[in-house]
Amino acid sequence: MSNALPEALVPLMRRAERLEWWSIAWTISVIAVMGAAMGSSQTMKTAWIEDCLSLIPPIVFLVAVRVERWAPTNRFPNGFQRAPSLAFAIAAAALTALGGSLLVNSAMSLFAQEHATIAAIDVFGHELWLGWVMVAAQIYSIVVPLVLGRLKLPLARALNDKTLFTDAQTQKANWMTGIAGIGGVIGIGLGYWWADAVAAGIIALDILNDGLRALRAATAELVDGTPRALDSPKIAEDAAAIDQLLRARFPGAEVRLRETGRIIHAQVIGATPPAQKVDPATYWTGDPERSWRLGQISFVAPEPFEQEPAASASKGNG
Repeated sequence: MSNALPEALVPLMRRAERLEWWSIAWTISVIAVMGAAMGSSQTMKTAWIEDCLSLIPPIVFLVAVRVERWAPTNRFPNGFQRAPSLAFAIAAAALTALGGSLLVNSAMSLFAQEHATIAAIDVFGHELWLGWVMVAAQIYSIVVPLVLGRLKLPLARALNDKTLFTDAQTQKANWMTGIAGIGGVIGIGLGYWWADAVAAGIIALDILNDGLRALRAATAELVDGTPRALDSPKIAEDAAAIDQLLRARFPGAEVRLRETGRIIHAQVIGATPPAQKVDPATYWTGDPERSWRLGQISFVAPEPFEQEPAASASKGNG
């Protein structure tokens, strides 16, 4: 089976790749700005760490796209369609680790009752509170992921690319971090010492929730579970429709579905295959333009009952 994308998806994939390169460049600029304005704020540190780790999804996406195009070899005769699945698992693990580590850091700051302070500096004879510098940096950190995340989401849905979708979720976490971060910095300025750690904790909980959902779906994909939805660990609607159709056409047969990257593979066990060559598109019930999602249908004889070699051998020896 070819690893090539359908012709209609090639321009979308190229656009996604360009967006990821832009994402890496802009994220590096955000990391530099946030690092320069960080100070002693826990929220700012949380946001800065998140920005650093948010480089992982676009990097693994770009690597997976390259690997996915490699031709099959003797050592990898099935090709490299699973490259996006592996990239998705890495991106999901990074998002989960990010949320967990940030939650621990914010909880420790809250329990230790750390009173973060933001100093003021003299600028041309005028006193400038550094909190305003932090707020300005946070506003910049909001704009970039807000724009990039919205551009990536429709591409992720069209390509059914879970790594790209996870990256868009990471961008969402980034701009949410910026909003909560502004609240934390202003809270410190108003004398609410706990505002900084609480804001960081709220951010971390949301990130951890997204990461755990993505990790559940990625794990199911790697162990050949039934294809999961793009945005949750639930069974994908198109996979459920294919399963229902195959069971109706081949009553009594066992149907197994799995997903490699963006492609669904169906296996029908214990049914007589059609006399003519099977076109997977004829078993697709959804939008015809997305029939590429069902890449293969194979018919397999029912599994034989297990023999008992030990018992047979003892009878023969007798």
